[in-house]
Amino acid sequence: MSYKKLQIWQDARSLVIDIHKMAQKNLPKFELYEEGSQIHRSIKSVKSTIVEGYGRRNYKQDFIRFLVFAQASNDETIDHLETLFETGSLKDIELYNALHLRLDNLGKMINKFIQSVQLQHMSEK
Repeated sequence: MSYKKLQIWQDARSLVIDIHKMAQKNLPKFELYEEGSQIHRSIKSVKSTIVEGYGRRNYKQDFIRFLVFAQASNDETIDHLETLFETGSLKDIELYNALHLRLDNLGKMINKFIQSVQLQHMSEK
């Protein structure tokens, strides 16, 4: 099995693309180098950290640790999105709500995946 078959990776990948497009199309130029840059890095970190954790899946504690990092990066992405909206840099409320919902859902999925890996680890002892 490949990490590409993980739904959390697929959703993170889709969000990387859509957040990139949002920043390019909807943010003022000055914001691309400020908060826009931060949101790019944090969402890319979610996807990449899932991949890195998956590569360490034979070591359950490492796997869980990297999934927790991915969860934290997802939370950071939500914070950046909220900042962009609250400061008026992102004005499209429908786009904001749609991205926020998807990030919330991804966070829930990552959390459930962490719980699943933990339970699987417990049953192996």
